Amino acid sequence: MSFHLIDTHCHFDFPPFTGAETASLQKAEVANVRQLIVPAVTADRFPGVLKLAKHYPQIFAALGLHPLYISRHKDADLELLEDGLSHRDARLVAIGEIGLDLYMAQPLFERQQQLLKAQFVLAKRENLPVILHSRRSHDQLAAMLRQARLPATGVVHGFAGSLSQAQVFVKLGFAIGVGGTITYHRAQKTRNVMAQLPLSSLVLETDAPDMPLQGFQGQPNRPERAASVFDALCELRSETPEQIATALLDNTRRIFALPG
Repeated sequence: MSFHLIDTHCHFDFPPFTGAETASLQKAEVANVRQLIVPAVTADRFPGVLKLAKHYPQIFAALGLHPLYISRHKDADLELLEDGLSHRDARLVAIGEIGLDLYMAQPLFERQQQLLKAQFVLAKRENLPVILHSRRSHDQLAAMLRQARLPATGVVHGFAGSLSQAQVFVKLGFAIGVGGTITYHRAQKTRNVMAQLPLSSLVLETDAPDMPLQGFQGQPNRPERAASVFDALCELRSETPEQIATALLDNTRRIFALPG
C-alpha cells in the first residue's frame, strides 16, 4: 500500500546529498517519503537551505541556530535569522534546529539558554513552530517552554527521554519526533515511549545523515529510511498502518501548516 510519508527532520544541505539532490529525492519518493523539512544549524547555512526549498517542491525549510554550534554563533547571526524570517515565503515553515544540549564537553549552558530564549521571541513574533534539539536537557527545556508559551508549538526531535518527560512536552502542546532509534531492539525505553504516546502527538523523522538505523550503522542515514522508521512504529503500535500514516501526515501538516 502507498502511503504519503514526510521526513520532518533531514539535514539535506549536508553530504552525501550535496550534488546528488535529485537522485536522493527520487529514492525517497520510491519509498513514499514525499516531502522533507530541512532545518539549518548555523547562519552560514541559511542561504543553502532556503535555496533547496525554493528549487525543489518536495522540500520545506527551517532556520535556526543549533546548540551544538554554540561557540560559533555570534549576536549578528540572530540578526540574520530575524532578517530571514521577516522576508520569508511559504517554503519556510519553522524555526529550527534550536534547543539545549548538556551532553557536550563545553556546553556554555547560559549562552545556550540566552540564544534559545531569543529564538523563542522570534518564534512567538512570527507565529512559527520550533524544531527542538534536547540532549540531557528535557527538564530544563520544558521549563523554558512553559515560560515562553509559544503559540505555534512544534516538535521535540530525536527524543530519547522517559515517558513522563515526553508527556510533559505533549501536555505543553508539542509533538515528539519518531526516528531511527526505535529500529534498535535494545532501545526499549524509547520504543515503549513511542508505543504509549497518543498517536496525535507523533511525527516521523530521520535526522539524516545522522542517527543511522539498525542494520545501517556506520553509513550516512537517508530520508527514504523514514519508511523503515514508519514500519518499526507500526510494529510497536496497536493501530493499523493506514491509521498511523494518516495521523502522522495530519500531525505534520497541522504543526507546520503544510499544504494539503
